[in-house]
Amino acid sequence: MPCLLVTNKRLVKTVRFKNPSYIGDPINAVKIYNDKEVDELILLDINAAKVGSNIDFDLITSFAEECFMPLTYGGGVKTLEDFKMLFRLGIEKVIVNSVLFDDGEVVSRAVQMFGSQSVVASIDVVKNEHGDYSVYSHSNRRNDRSLLEYLEYVIGLGVGEIMLTAVDREGTWSGYDVELIHFINKNIDIPLIANGGCGKVEDLKELLFNEDIQAASIGSMAVYQKKGMGVLIRFPKRQQVIDNE
Repeated sequence: MPCLLVTNKRLVKTVRFKNPSYIGDPINAVKIYNDKEVDELILLDINAAKVGSNIDFDLITSFAEECFMPLTYGGGVKTLEDFKMLFRLGIEKVIVNSVLFDDGEVVSRAVQMFGSQSVVASIDVVKNEHGDYSVYSHSNRRNDRSLLEYLEYVIGLGVGEIMLTAVDREGTWSGYDVELIHFINKNIDIPLIANGGCGKVEDLKELLFNEDIQAASIGSMAVYQKKGMGVLIRFPKRQQVIDNE
């Protein structure tokens, strides 16, 4: 599924969540993905996520009106009222990240109110020079829990899915962190969305055929022709991925 990043109503792409580059109009991208019959679309407002600004409900309304596929949104979600408004506007699933650090009770109550299938926990993981993994929020705060402890905490809140981003791979075209994904997957019993690093169809095949995960997200590969080349809103054809020869 494509993962689109927006800031100030502009479609952008980052590398390791830094230095956003302007891509174009996000609404136009949605129209193109409609034509390509994408199964699901992820929209992350990185401005709301990083600096804690209010959710841009006007932009989300425009997205929901244009989007013919299930739409998942993340960025700036802090309260139950935020959840209520997003679902009212037609959002299928809400991604939470920083609020997991700040007020897990809000997430737990949202799960009770709207169902676990509607709430996705975004876990951003950074690998240090020693090969150890740490969890960070979108606002670049490090969590004191170990990765396993954080997984246990998040699952305990009742979320229905985990979106795992290897920050070191995000926007690099270097492939998914398969070792990290395998580690996470064997320690959870809920669906996992892998994110960060996809650069070619073979990366998708490696993940979807060899790791028992439910979904893989693509970023750079969905908005650029190739690494180092110009913007092109695109999406691999289903047959390219399911053909495992």
